[in-house]
Amino acid sequence: MQTKVIYLSDLKFNLETWKRELRFHFNEMDTFQEKLEEIASREFGMKALTPLETFQNRIMIERDAISKLMHRCKAKMKNIQTADFDENIDGRLQTEQHTLRDDMKTYIRLHYELKEEMMQYFLEWL
Repeated sequence: MQTKVIYLSDLKFNLETWKRELRFHFNEMDTFQEKLEEIASREFGMKALTPLETFQNRIMIERDAISKLMHRCKAKMKNIQTADFDENIDGRLQTEQHTLRDDMKTYIRLHYELKEEMMQYFLEWL
């Protein structure tokens, strides 16, 4: 049982960390959106507007992905709070954890790729 408590505590820590990171990224998208609006207001022409629209679409997709991952983290946290301490650690909770962890890794990689592309765009147009 002690092993189970430690495992659940570690799992809870991961979920809380991911939720904080997701909130940060969501707020960061607001900042990027503001910068895109600033570029749009300067009327640079189609050369600047075409990638701008693409970035705005990607921001909407990113926000949707963040919301879905947040929901999954919250649902996982609920599962932890109602965990059966007699259930085998190698069971359902661990399997669910790996899937969410893999999805978070993929999301984070894609987020930083988008961020890098946007920073290049901002350097060019701001």
